[in-house]
Amino acid sequence: MRAPVCVTTFARDAKTLDMPWPFTGRDSELDLVRRSLAAGRHGIVITGPAGCGKTRLVTEAARGTDCAKVAGTPETRQLPFAAFAHLVPETVSLHRAVQLLSGVRLLLVDDAHLLDDASAALVHQLAVHGRTRLLVVATDGAPVPGAVSRLWTGELLPRLALEPLPREETAQLLATGAAGGAGPEPLTVNRLHRLCEGDLRLLRDLVGAVRERGLLTSLPESDTWAWRGLVPLTATVRERTAHLLDRTRPEERDTLERLAFAEPLPLPLDELDLHALEHLEADVLVRVDDHGAVRLAHALHGPVLRAAAGRLRARRLSRTPDQYGPALDTEAAALTRRVELADVRETAAPVGEWLVAEGAPVPGGYAAVRARLARLRGELREAAAWAREGLRGGGDHPSCRLELALAAAQSGEVTLAHQVLGGRPHGGGAATWLAAARGDLDAAVRTINGDPYDAVRLGVPERAAGRLTGVFAAHADALARGDGPALDRAAAQLAERGFLLFAAEAHAQAVRAHRDPRAARTARTRAVALARRCQGARTPALNGLVLGELTARQRQIVTLAAAGLSNRQIAEKLTLSVRTVGNHLYSAYARLGAGDRGALPWLIELPTAQPA
Repeated sequence: MRAPVCVTTFARDAKTLDMPWPFTGRDSELDLVRRSLAAGRHGIVITGPAGCGKTRLVTEAARGTDCAKVAGTPETRQLPFAAFAHLVPETVSLHRAVQLLSGVRLLLVDDAHLLDDASAALVHQLAVHGRTRLLVVATDGAPVPGAVSRLWTGELLPRLALEPLPREETAQLLATGAAGGAGPEPLTVNRLHRLCEGDLRLLRDLVGAVRERGLLTSLPESDTWAWRGLVPLTATVRERTAHLLDRTRPEERDTLERLAFAEPLPLPLDELDLHALEHLEADVLVRVDDHGAVRLAHALHGPVLRAAAGRLRARRLSRTPDQYGPALDTEAAALTRRVELADVRETAAPVGEWLVAEGAPVPGGYAAVRARLARLRGELREAAAWAREGLRGGGDHPSCRLELALAAAQSGEVTLAHQVLGGRPHGGGAATWLAAARGDLDAAVRTINGDPYDAVRLGVPERAAGRLTGVFAAHADALARGDGPALDRAAAQLAERGFLLFAAEAHAQAVRAHRDPRAARTARTRAVALARRCQGARTPALNGLVLGELTARQRQIVTLAAAGLSNRQIAEKLTLSVRTVGNHLYSAYARLGAGDRGALPWLIELPTAQPA
């Protein structure tokens, strides 16, 4: 018997050969897993839903280390030590297997929920002995051998419950590796995120399918691509929805299809087969709210059922976009009311999203409301995308044009903002933010004639005296008094109401107002964290926050890239590989909220923050 062989885990691991996208996001989780492998630590268990990237995370964490890998499979659950067949002899006792593997420094156990009982017991004993560090991966919702679950319930190893990839990191992943260099526009990101709910395998499958089938539309005005229309019924999509498509009872299938073709609106309980609904609700395929409205439980289910229906049935059940007019008006009124109540937290607005997904025209008035709401939340790219939807029908809707200009100006895209406005009068704050984007703060302040809160954001709260209420007045008062703690409190209230960009700006202003260096550092950290969620926002209040968050190497590379050097030229100048330069730039883009090189010159010209 030869001693167990430790192998080095490389990027092209067997389970990631078909996953060409770069590892993106999960910075804090990756750091936690890596720290679990440090001296004195015994490893960690990672659990989470299927497809959320558990294997990719541990593979990245173990990159470059001497690591032995085993994995459970459903076909070998009855074979003793099947997962360890390549590391231990065919006939071996548990005691002997522990001895043989005690020399392995790091063991990665993938799909631990599928381990045979003997292999599960071996993993448990290795954890008890503590000589081998363990990276153990298991899927939520699947039966787990008791010996595996006791790794964390018995407190032998800590457990990281991995959540689905959030929307911001999904957008970053799609932008960096999913479609040949060009990323999806924000409304397509939202659609993919709703359909996949953090399932990265499904995400990759859908993006690949829509690209291969020519369903992508290039948007040259924003250098992005969009996906509208049907969901492709790929093998992965069918696998994920088999429990839905394989319903054999006609009344259940009829109920599901009626709900699917009624989307985005629900159906009343009394219009559906109650007996069928009870079965479907028990299987978590439908949801019934307190008002008796019934919806499908998963965003993917409706599009899949519609795509799987025959042509004649689809024609009979389908509704046309104009049938949703009253519901769209109601939705727009509700969103406008949220703005009036100074509460712009994310809320369900399925009718407009359905129109976009179907590729139907979006009325300009509705699009302007969605754009304004997104802009107030700090989602500037999404605001621009909604404004473009309102303008795409060929009409020159003034409110959509204004929202597009404001989103562009507050993203530092001066040329685009000028193009959008053309020779039109710069009302609604457009002139103010165009001047601010050019760096002419004096002109920006002189042109404030609309929203008095613009004066607070630009650092002249006296111009807004007596003209604001609520949290906006509190922000103005704290800034006028130079009260750092009060600015932080105002920022917290703004964030709680969904105004993430305004909250980031208030924290940034607090950095300069604080006398306590520790409080200033905390305010700066909070400002940067919020600014990263604001889709490339670049406003005067955020000056000095961005480059200070980069590592010394990233600052060096970003400065050279902004000067016009290519990745290869930077690599030669700094004696690095081209790939390393690219990786640093991707990380820098994420931290700066930049989409590409075009934004870098603007960013590096910002003054650096004063030391806290």
